[in-house]
Amino acid sequence: MGERRCALVRVLVLQAAWAVSGGQVRYSVPEEAKAGTVLGRLAQDLGLEAGEAEARRLRLVAQGRRASVEVSGASGALVLSSRLDREELCGKSAPCALRLEVLVERPLRVFHVELEVTDINDNAPVFPAARKNLSIAELTTLPGTRFPLEGASDADIGVNAQLTYTLSPSECFSLDLEKIEEDVESLFLVLRKPLDRETIPVHRLVLMASDGGRPSLTGTMELEISVLDVNDNVPQFNQSVYKVQLPENAERGALVIRLIATDLDEGSNSDISYSLQILSPQDRRDVFGIDRNSGEIRLKGDLDFEDVSLYHLQVDATDKGTPPLSGHCKVVLEVLDVNDNAPEVWVTSLSVPVPEDASLGTVVALLSVSDRDSGANGRVRCWVWPASPFGLEATFAGSYSLVLREALDRERVSEYEVEVRAEDGGAPSLRASRGLRVPVSDVNDNAPAFAQAVYTVLARENNAAGAELARLWARDPDEAGNGRVSYSVWEGGAAAVSASGAAGGGWRPASSYVSVDAESGRVWALQPLDYEELQVLQFEVRAVDAGEPPLCGNATVQLFVLDENDNAPALLPAGSAAEAGGVAGEAAELGAVAAAGAVSGSGTLWAWAAWGAPAGQVVAKIRAVDADSGYNAWLRYELWEPRGKGPFRVGLYSGEVSTARALDEADGPRQRLLIVVRDHGEPARSTTATLSVSLVEAAEAALAAGSSSSLSSLSSLSLSRAAGAGAELGPGAASAATNVWLVVAICAVSSLFLLAVVLYGASRWAPRAAVLSGPGPTTLVCASEVGSWSYSQRHSRSLCVADGAGKSDLMVFSPNFPPPPPPGPAAKDTQPEPSALLDTVSFITLPASHHVPPFLSLLTRPVGCLYFLPGSAPTAFTPVVA
Repeated sequence: MGERRCALVRVLVLQAAWAVSGGQVRYSVPEEAKAGTVLGRLAQDLGLEAGEAEARRLRLVAQGRRASVEVSGASGALVLSSRLDREELCGKSAPCALRLEVLVERPLRVFHVELEVTDINDNAPVFPAARKNLSIAELTTLPGTRFPLEGASDADIGVNAQLTYTLSPSECFSLDLEKIEEDVESLFLVLRKPLDRETIPVHRLVLMASDGGRPSLTGTMELEISVLDVNDNVPQFNQSVYKVQLPENAERGALVIRLIATDLDEGSNSDISYSLQILSPQDRRDVFGIDRNSGEIRLKGDLDFEDVSLYHLQVDATDKGTPPLSGHCKVVLEVLDVNDNAPEVWVTSLSVPVPEDASLGTVVALLSVSDRDSGANGRVRCWVWPASPFGLEATFAGSYSLVLREALDRERVSEYEVEVRAEDGGAPSLRASRGLRVPVSDVNDNAPAFAQAVYTVLARENNAAGAELARLWARDPDEAGNGRVSYSVWEGGAAAVSASGAAGGGWRPASSYVSVDAESGRVWALQPLDYEELQVLQFEVRAVDAGEPPLCGNATVQLFVLDENDNAPALLPAGSAAEAGGVAGEAAELGAVAAAGAVSGSGTLWAWAAWGAPAGQVVAKIRAVDADSGYNAWLRYELWEPRGKGPFRVGLYSGEVSTARALDEADGPRQRLLIVVRDHGEPARSTTATLSVSLVEAAEAALAAGSSSSLSSLSSLSLSRAAGAGAELGPGAASAATNVWLVVAICAVSSLFLLAVVLYGASRWAPRAAVLSGPGPTTLVCASEVGSWSYSQRHSRSLCVADGAGKSDLMVFSPNFPPPPPPGPAAKDTQPEPSALLDTVSFITLPASHHVPPFLSLLTRPVGCLYFLPGSAPTAFTPVVA
């Protein structure tokens, strides 16, 4: 036992050198070695530095029983983790070698280690049975007669399996070991002298088998020999050894061989029965069967070349004599290989997912391929289907690497189903396959993209703060954070326009009007929009993904504010700049209305009319404006009181108050008119004006008419309000008050006339470019009295409402936007020039006369405007090119 322990502790052979043929490390270890035995310094033998084994994850690829060996993570040594039994691993095969696959990472490499398990004498010889009975006839059995015995078997190999036999001392028997072939021996019990049943009826001997190990192990079998009388001829076979070949796919019941033995005796002593014993392997006793009468050996079980390739059988032929005699022969059956095993494919390592930017040649998986058949039946070829984007590279005998051959694109193919196919060289060939699922991981290589480069959004004014205006969505085909998009207002803005039409607030960023939800892309208003302040807002929305580095995409949003009828008509105040007569005065008038507020109530206005005035004479004009646009700003005038057939009427669209019939004294000294000014919006808004018309003598009326004849473009309402507005005068003081106000009116009219002359002279000598200029070509859009409106796609506003009984509104549009401030920090302090804002749109209202005033011709000639003058019908226009 001491020598055996030394054999277990001592490593018989420890090799740590690279094999020249395949670059593999070989180690040797005796079987039954204790767990924890160090087999070799694997990390050092593989060329790894100290501490590199653990950093590069040196490990074994465990397959089946190879789990008995492990790698120490700290030292990189190859250590035995459990007991190894050579007989369990390899049986009688020699040498017994285990092929191990060793992996290291960064970079991924595979090494092959061969571990040889050497045999120790740990198995004693074993006989097929503990006792064997023999019958030998007395006298007739001559000395030298040989009786075959079943030899012992030893699971060890080599010297440990070399058996020697000894027989207990006997005068009548001895042993003889005959070597028939190189690995086939026959053991015989030899009769040394005739037996005498009367002397010794039964001989009991002990047969001992000893192996060649150190120390030697033994096994015994008891021989019980009965001495019989008579039958002295033994059945004989014509051969002592029969050799047979049978393919492994032979069906059950197939004939293996027919044996015939002869016996020289007669009668029952020559009747032979056959029996079969399987000598090796001893655990396959149910594979073959023999007919006791015919001697035919047939197949009862299945053959498997990969399991057992050679069978040793013993056939006994026994006669029916008394005592019965037996003859023996051996049958050696060789199993022929057929291609009945398909190749086997194992995945030893799989590195997934694969980044879509992985370089060509990247190792995705390591595979091992084998076939249990031999020869051509065991030669295997492998390939990948489909052929792209992966391929196979042979790294060692039976080992392959699955590598990347083509570039990947996760947005095109996010996952590959790869099949590794193997085919052997048999006829017919057998195939096997192994499917691999190779997902592709995402890389941030796609920027968010909007469906449109420009979005047009329509929003009504006076919307609630927080109201949703639009939803924008950008598509990013990447996944996870690389495809998660956030939105923000990037740049853009508008010029804040006051109610007077001037640029009041300067440039304002788009972020002061709208905001974008970072997750949903919902555009919502930060404040109510006012069409009179803002008509068009242009800005950019940026979509940024959460990748590293982040990628972005932009889209332009054009927000058009739609007008609502949210402004009621407002009466122009008396004595405004418009009453000086001129387009410049009318432009300033809207500014005054917006800044100071127009007359929105029903204040009393004054006018004079002469008794006897004919029908159709204009006595006053109601002047009103509406801050809205389009139909919402198209005004109409209605006489509310007195109803019926009164002496006065109001122009539906001009606001001129004229006589409906000739005035007489029956109409009284004063007429109180209630006039309603209403727009065309839905719903319509209105305001009222109270006009008090005093009926005076023709001389007083002529004086008032003479003072106002020099200002044909002024409203008689303005004159009356310049003369005085307030409480009505009593009948006794009316004449004196009228004289005073006439003097004041004459002075005012003279001053205004002088101012008009000065303005006309200044406009004649002023440079034309300073009179009217714009950043681009001008588009003219006209509107008739009956409401045939044409809208501009850009910016529009109305400056004033002109005098005259019949008129048309001339609106001039410029297609140019005010230039937005450049992006960056400097954009916050940048303000557009007021002149640029004013030049973006111009509107001129012409009087209802076919004669164009000289100063209007001067204003419009540089840009080539079109004049649209009304004809007899409200919808008929005559274009005149300046």
